Amino acid sequence: MAVETRTVSADEADIRLDRWFKRHYPDLGHGHLQKLLRTGQVRVDGKRADAATRLEAGQAIRVPPLNVPAESVGAPRAKPQPLISDKEVAALQARVLFKDDDVLAIDKPAGLAVQGGTGTSKHLDAMLDALRFGSAERPRLVHRLDKDTSGVLLLARTVFAASRLAETFRGRDARKIYWAATVGVPKPYQGKIDLALAKEGSSHGERVATDEDEGKRALTYFSVLENAGKEAAFVALWPRTGRTHQLRVHMAAIGTPILGDGKYGGQGAFLPGAEVPKKLHLHARRLIIPHPRGGKPIDVTAPLPEHMQATWKYLGFSGNLKGDPFAEVD
Repeated sequence: MAVETRTVSADEADIRLDRWFKRHYPDLGHGHLQKLLRTGQVRVDGKRADAATRLEAGQAIRVPPLNVPAESVGAPRAKPQPLISDKEVAALQARVLFKDDDVLAIDKPAGLAVQGGTGTSKHLDAMLDALRFGSAERPRLVHRLDKDTSGVLLLARTVFAASRLAETFRGRDARKIYWAATVGVPKPYQGKIDLALAKEGSSHGERVATDEDEGKRALTYFSVLENAGKEAAFVALWPRTGRTHQLRVHMAAIGTPILGDGKYGGQGAFLPGAEVPKKLHLHARRLIIPHPRGGKPIDVTAPLPEHMQATWKYLGFSGNLKGDPFAEVD
């Protein structure tokens, strides 16, 4: 394994350096990481750092070779990166929506994790070499989507672009429009949800809850585009903040959970008797963001995934709406 330089994404800002390594390299032992830090092999923006260093979006982390030597007692060996087949390479490259010298946008499929973690052996971060397209640099993640969320995901093709894009996401200059199906119809048809969110411990993985006392502010605009009686709705969502699971928690909090989201909506997130896929119906439909080098903004749209197309057909939603439902919202 060679030396890597990885960029801190916007949603990783303010986490500790040791937790960043745990997220990206879950099999790296604590003692081994401490040794790498003590000897200066791990660097943040070219400087020495310790385990408690708080990271900032856009910072560059130098990751040395992490093959654990046999004499390192108690330190587990890092797992090799999973191989990606020619078929998987072709399928991933076919999902490219936009590409220039600095930026790459893909249509991430539902079910593919963006980054690795406990129990996750296949993820996009391990497949990024397939998206080099002849570049000497490996693409870098600058934001994330949940594993079960499909749609537009932006990647930086250069260190310069990674830094600028991370800053843009952190500054909320990116306009991210999601499409979702909800169980029930939000009332009013247009509005905003302003509920603080906080992460909480759970034996079933990462979970988020509304918490006005300890949580961080989270703001979501919503607009009902179509509805199937009182049973379900086709809703556009615009998260003005980027909290983990924000849209899923917010929609469940107002009594109209996203279809298929059993984690936050329980049984209320499903339509009894309806012949629709039991998958999360949340799709990152459109992303509008300033180009890192100025000029014309990047404006990318991803088609609905197959499971949502099937549901749209079953519920009678058109699914071909154009324009920005939040054009008049500041």
